[in-house]
Amino acid sequence: MLLDPENTLFVRGATPVLLLAGAPVHDALPLLTAPDGAVPLCEGWSIVPRLTLCVVDGPGDHGLVVPALAAPVVGGADDGTAPSGMGDWCADAERAGGAVVLSLDRLPEALDWSALLSSDTARGGFVPAPA
Repeated sequence: MLLDPENTLFVRGATPVLLLAGAPVHDALPLLTAPDGAVPLCEGWSIVPRLTLCVVDGPGDHGLVVPALAAPVVGGADDGTAPSGMGDWCADAERAGGAVVLSLDRLPEALDWSALLSSDTARGGFVPAPA
């Protein structure tokens, strides 16, 4: 399933994050429980981060494709405004061995990690990249 890049936000960091809004895989992802900030592993899921497309694959028929080159990227020294933003996010994901995928009803106006990680509606966790 193709997800509109306007419904995503790629966040750079030591452990990069992919925020999804209105994703068709929302109910298939595990309910996120990370009250202490430790994000659990998403068993049975994988992420393939590439400059042009980002694939999040789950068990069975669950999965989605994001046209990554058109998606917004925030974080890093240039705050994601340079064209290299998605390439840098992919490099972050490669170094981390995957990314945190969080599925929400809608994208937040501000990144408040404690609120996102303690939300009773957020789903997801750390999704490893295949070796």
